[in-house]
Amino acid sequence: MATTDSIDITAAQAQPDSKTRRYDRQLRLWAASGQSALENARLLVISGSATSTSVLKNLVLPGVGHFTILDPANVTHRDAGNNFFLEGDSSIGKSRAEEAVRLLAELNEGVEGKADTSSLEHILDTNPGYFASYTLVIAHNLEPKLLARLSTLLWADDTLPILVVVNSDGFLGEFFIQFHEHTIIESHSETAPSLRIDKAFPALYDYATSLDFASMDPTDHTHVPYVVILVRALADWEAAHDGKAPQTSADKKAFKEAVQAMKIKFDEENFDEAEAQAYRCWTETGVPSDITALFQDPQLSKLGPTSPPFYHLLDALRQFTLLPPHTLPLSSTLPDMKANTSSYIHLQKLYKTRAEEEKATLKGFLTVPIDDAMVDSFVKNAHGLKVLRGKKWGALDAEPASLASAVASSPKAAATHLALSALSSVSSPTPSVEALTAAAQALLPPGIELPDEFSDAVGEIARAPNADLPNTAAFLGGLVAQEVIKMITKQYVPIDGYCVVDLIETWTGMV
Repeated sequence: MATTDSIDITAAQAQPDSKTRRYDRQLRLWAASGQSALENARLLVISGSATSTSVLKNLVLPGVGHFTILDPANVTHRDAGNNFFLEGDSSIGKSRAEEAVRLLAELNEGVEGKADTSSLEHILDTNPGYFASYTLVIAHNLEPKLLARLSTLLWADDTLPILVVVNSDGFLGEFFIQFHEHTIIESHSETAPSLRIDKAFPALYDYATSLDFASMDPTDHTHVPYVVILVRALADWEAAHDGKAPQTSADKKAFKEAVQAMKIKFDEENFDEAEAQAYRCWTETGVPSDITALFQDPQLSKLGPTSPPFYHLLDALRQFTLLPPHTLPLSSTLPDMKANTSSYIHLQKLYKTRAEEEKATLKGFLTVPIDDAMVDSFVKNAHGLKVLRGKKWGALDAEPASLASAVASSPKAAATHLALSALSSVSSPTPSVEALTAAAQALLPPGIELPDEFSDAVGEIARAPNADLPNTAAFLGGLVAQEVIKMITKQYVPIDGYCVVDLIETWTGMV
């Protein structure tokens, strides 16, 4: 019998540490690997504006490792009135970067913040290597010529950081992520990995076919997992149909009736569950088409010792799928199902053992050492792998045909994007609706008219050019931070293109 002291010690040992308690909710979203990536990230934020600090708030709270605010400006009355991370009148006249860093740092003592009062133009002129130490750069409402220089510099070398461009004006805004290539293992796909019922591995097949359903104890019969029921039912069907699974509608109906006929009591939910999942028996398990497409990636044709680990794993996966039964590696993760604890655990052990064997086979195709944790994650998530290739900021506006296509498919979002793009191309600090309209029209091919929705968007732009409103800043802050975290952790799938925000009518869209 355990003593009180030993119980207390055990309970104390089981308590999560303060870091785990602080980040509990986000650890459930992106796990320890994602949190580690976030804590090792270094961000450069250009401008201490209301929107920039709102973005940073949503990155400091979850524990980004380091951020630098690059901003030579001092706090104005306008800043003090719209930025929650300034102290009103007492901040006026002080460095905007230093004030914002001081107050943001109070949110999380585990995050390092730094203010840099240099000008971006001076850095671009004298020290272009300045950006190399950062993981990601965020720029808000940057002067167009400087933004063009910055994006060109960062795009010229794929080892330089990702650039997130954020533009806002009054109740309108948009942001764009500039990156060369982004590989994702943990995309958190909603598609579940295959249970491989139609291609049962030997241990599962032997177990399912060894059970004597007819003489089984009624309680045990009620708790046979549906996976086992279907493997057995399919084996019996194929034995009576020349080794073929159900093919026609009549076959499928008859198969389901056969599953129901295996019941010994009318209320056996596990057999009802098996009938509902019967489609797995005639849906062939193979390699999903989007994964097969990755096997044609040009990176695999030039694979070498210095290639990223992702591509070595992808090539190993390609070779694995060439082996019978020509599927992805088995996952040891099982969904919930009607079963008692002992039956479920036994089934789980069968899957886990087989999954480990197949993982070992895949590892045998690797020609470079790769961390076991990464291999485990890759195999577990092989059904949801993604390779994204991005574009340089501004590429869309340089392609009139692409803009015309956007106008046709997403007129509201395209209208707002065109209005914001027009603002960056008009030199006047207070441009007229006519000047903005002319600038936007010039971006489109001849004969393509601006969408009807453009008049509303351009009116908001002309009303208060570059106005940084607190509510727009807060909304953009959440959206941008979410996408930044996706890029840093390499989990979930980030946006592709311009994400446009309209808080007048309360909608978001993509261009």
